This record gives sequence, structure tokens and C-alpha cells, in this order.
Amino acid sequence: MGKNILVCVLLTFLLMSCTHESLRDIDKDLMEAMDSRSPTGNSDYYVLADPTDFKNLPNQDPHNPLTKDKADLGKMLFFETGLGQTAKYELCRETYSCATCHIPERGFLPGRMQGIADGAVGYGTLGSNRMIQLGYEEEDLDAQGTRPLTVMNVAYVTNTLWSGLFGANDVNVGTDENWTDLAEVNHTGYVGLEAQNIEGFDLHRLEINETILDEYGYRAMFDKAFPNTPIEERYTPETASFAMGAYLRSIITNKAPFQNYLKGDLDALTERQKEGAKIFFGKAGCTSCHNGPSFSAMTFHALGTRDMWEIGGLNTSPTDERNQGRGMFTGRQEDMFKFKVPQLYNLKDYTHYFHGSSKTSLKGVIEFKAKAKSENPLVSDDMLSDQFRPRRLSIYDKEALIDFLENGLYDPDMTRY
Repeated sequence: MGKNILVCVLLTFLLMSCTHESLRDIDKDLMEAMDSRSPTGNSDYYVLADPTDFKNLPNQDPHNPLTKDKADLGKMLFFETGLGQTAKYELCRETYSCATCHIPERGFLPGRMQGIADGAVGYGTLGSNRMIQLGYEEEDLDAQGTRPLTVMNVAYVTNTLWSGLFGANDVNVGTDENWTDLAEVNHTGYVGLEAQNIEGFDLHRLEINETILDEYGYRAMFDKAFPNTPIEERYTPETASFAMGAYLRSIITNKAPFQNYLKGDLDALTERQKEGAKIFFGKAGCTSCHNGPSFSAMTFHALGTRDMWEIGGLNTSPTDERNQGRGMFTGRQEDMFKFKVPQLYNLKDYTHYFHGSSKTSLKGVIEFKAKAKSENPLVSDDMLSDQFRPRRLSIYDKEALIDFLENGLYDPDMTRY
């Protein structure tokens, strides 16, 4: 028995440490394609972090060193409808939470085209049937004019929202003159996630008060998570936001087959998924924009997708400034209608895609991107990103690419979070 175990260990080691020359042709081609597209020249760049290793999760805010105790508190608060203390009207008090619009089984996104927190009733299947509460007008709703971005793999995001407006760091360095209204929180010096969380308490009508701390029992969790914070500063939206930041950074899709493949299990992907991955890193040009470890990026591109008001979105309109993307924040003409590059894991769980929820299937997304023509009357083709250009993909190419995106990049166990 001991000899057999030793043989298995040696074989596993040899498999994981094999050179490209000893791989099967398709694996060799895929490894070379990944190496060529990786900013480090090595496919290890795409291996996602261990979500339990809090000290080494990327892009941490130095003001908020991450701990398990903070993450445990943040997880509870994320799903806690009791935080809905300041609803517009009393009948919706304590009826919504962050998870109302970020549902784990839906890729941590709404189960319908648009998330509605305060001002809605009902749920349906995974959030598919949430409707306006009687007594609320459309303008009363906590419903945003762009589709929320997923919180999966947000550890690889430095500045948040489609416009990247939150955070004093990275792409927002030198934009101080624009830190007004929603972005005023950037004057705290916090990075994107912490800044957004703090502003989100006010925006989404949440509150930390004596009811939350004592009736619902959170005081002890705050004490454990923030033992060195003075008592008078310990139970606030800011500390709650720090706790949520710790939890959100730990939501990482590290169990996807592609992640197992990168770690040495060459059978984790099917042959067609490997072909799709080669297309992804090769002729489809996906990594021209989706070039981060989670295939997100802190760059902004105009694709000319439709806005949410065009397909029936609530509390939005043709003049909604959120339709302007990065330009809403910077005010610069060259940033108009450019949106941040989102991550690409667990797309199979999404019900809608793009900032305006304008596509309802990955096939529709791929067809749109292969065509590379604007569908938005405000965005002419000459305004589109230089990286967004027509791609000649066969039917098989598209099917293989979709298989890789839907299944190769799919972590099946997101409810562990």
C-alpha cells in the first residue's frame, strides 16, 4: 500500500511539473497561448488566490487589514435584512439586504434584469419575481440605472462600479476635483471596495443602530472583529463596511475546472473546453481587454451596448448620467460611454449581461462581440474601443468558446459563501 501511494505521489508531481514539450499537443498549445497573453509570461498568473488566506488576498486597503473575524461579521451583515432600518416607507423596513441584489446562485447578481432593494416585494425563483411594493412610486425605489457588477473575485478590482468612481487609489489618482456627490467618500483615502461599501450604507438605506447591535446580537461580533477600535468608533457603517470588505474579498471562484487545470489537473477541462480556451486566448482576442487574473481589468471601453432604460429598467431614463460610464465620473469627452471590464467567472448563472442588461445569453454576447457594431444610438461605431473589432469565428469556434466560458470557468460551489 505504501509503495502504491509513493508511485501516485511521484506521478502527480511529474504531471504538475512537466514541461510544455512533454504535454499533449492541445495542452502544449494552450499553455503557450496562456503564457503569451499573461502579463508575467507565465500561466500561473491566472491562478486565483486562496480565499481563506486573508493576509495574502490581493488589493487590500491598508486601513483595513483583513481577518477571518471581520469576514465572518461581514458575511452575516451581507445577508442581514435587519440592516434595512431606513426604508423610504415603514412597510419595507427590514425587508432587503445586500444579498437581495447579489444572489450567490445567480453569480452574486440580481435574479432579474435589474436589482431592487428598498421598495419591492416578493422574490420568486432566485430573485426572478421582485416587484414594486404597493405605496411606492418608481422614483422612490432603490433601483440603480445600471446592472450591478458581481462581487465575485472583487479582490482583483481596485476601483469599483462600471465607472470606476469609488476609491482614492489606482485609476483615480489625480482625479480629486471629481470627488463630489457619490465620490465624495474618496476623500477618506480608502480604496474602491471600502469606499463603495461606506457610501452604499447611505445609498441603499442601511444602518447600524442599537436594534442591530443588541436585539439582533451583533455587538459581540463587532467587538471580536474590531477589538482595537475605540468603543465610540466601533459600531458604525464604516466598521461594518470594513467587515463586508473582508468578506467580499474572500468570494473567489477558485474551484472552477480552469483553476484545477492551471494547478496541474490536465483532465479538469474537456477537449472542447481546451479548444475554447485556445480561442479565448487567441483569435477571439478576449484577453485584449479581459487580461486580469479573474479576466477583469481596470480599463474602460466603449462597446455601444444598449442602456437599461431601453429595455424597461425602473428609475432610469435616456438622460441618466450612469449611461455615460467612466465619463459620468471624469466629465471628459474621451471617457464617455466607456465601462469597466468585468470578470468572467460563473457567467452561466447570470440572467443578463452588460451594464444595461441588454443581452440574456452568452451566445448573444459572443455574437455581439464578434460583430463589433454599436447598438446604442448615442455611440457611433467610430467611438468604439480600438480593442473592439470584428472577429471571424466559425460556429464551432463560438460553441467551444461558450463551453469554456460557461463550464470551464464555472465554480459549482458558490453557496459555500
